[in-house]
Amino acid sequence: MTADHPGGRNAAGHGDAAGHENAAAHRPAASAVSAAATGLAHEVRGVRDRALTWTEDHLTGFVLPEDVLEPHTKVDHTLKPLGELAQLCGTAQRVIAPDDPAHATAGRLIAFAWEQTRHGALLLELLRSEPFAAYPFEIYAAFAGHGLRHEGFEHLARRIATTRGWAHTEQHANRQLGLINSERRVGVAPHADAEEVLRRTWLGGLCEPWMLERSSGYSLTHAAYHVTDWSTAPERMPADLDAYLRTWLPPWVDGCLEGHQWDLAGELLAVGAGLPGPPPVELFAAAWPVLARVQHAGGSLPETGPPVAHPEDAVPGDEEPYPFLACYHSTLVTAFAASLTVGRLEETTAADAVPAAVTTTSGRKQPA
Repeated sequence: MTADHPGGRNAAGHGDAAGHENAAAHRPAASAVSAAATGLAHEVRGVRDRALTWTEDHLTGFVLPEDVLEPHTKVDHTLKPLGELAQLCGTAQRVIAPDDPAHATAGRLIAFAWEQTRHGALLLELLRSEPFAAYPFEIYAAFAGHGLRHEGFEHLARRIATTRGWAHTEQHANRQLGLINSERRVGVAPHADAEEVLRRTWLGGLCEPWMLERSSGYSLTHAAYHVTDWSTAPERMPADLDAYLRTWLPPWVDGCLEGHQWDLAGELLAVGAGLPGPPPVELFAAAWPVLARVQHAGGSLPETGPPVAHPEDAVPGDEEPYPFLACYHSTLVTAFAASLTVGRLEETTAADAVPAAVTTTSGRKQPA
């Protein structure tokens, strides 16, 4: 904390003393914020751990069928959930402290997903059969971002990425932005300019906030993820979009919670945890206790709609409250967003624990 009084000294000439008094006056407020962040981090950590436990207990839902590469197989029910498992748990493990048991849990989930792809060989087969499709590339990028790679896949991917068809495939701006981030992860030169594509998205256009609805909400969250590499590189977020999001995330999240849009609320909270600068602690404090109450004792949350009656009264082992496809994504998103939130809150408390410094009239810094 720096004393920044005009002239640097008070009327009595005691500039240093004034600086110390000013710093001391701010310590109680900082301590209160730190204490609140610590308590909130504890609550959110519990939500995270229950969601990860549910996921590990339901890995059978992510197992790929033997006919996964056949044309009749539904990608949204097979490869899509597995790719989301890899992406969201991979990000979670990156931000969870290595000595936290949840770090190992997330690692086991990623290892399971990688094994399901036969360590990338299945994705190579998929790329060979559908070289014009972006989703095999995007699923592989989730693993590549975690350091899991397949030489054959990358050799073919580099060749495909040089074709005119790859560069001119027509996509919505948000999907194109996701492909650009996947190219970065795989190590392929992006086929388009990320900033130009970003400005064609709903978020990049700084659209009227009252026009947000379900589809544009998901477009916004994923544009933010693609820009910040799934909320782990906040410095990539442009300043004008940061200011826009800080202003409008609170009412958007509030609207989602009121409308029982639990999955989208979690995605928006993950966006908030990926903003540069101080984390939006007030937003976290208002939203996470609500999601904690909605979460079933077993760890799952529904994507939308009223939760089961009194979920806090249930116990692990009870009959499953929601079908797998109706809750796996929202539960993964909860684990992802909670991991990011805990990390940012811990950064806040750690920063508050470091003694501040005041600047003397001679320009030197000394402990406050």
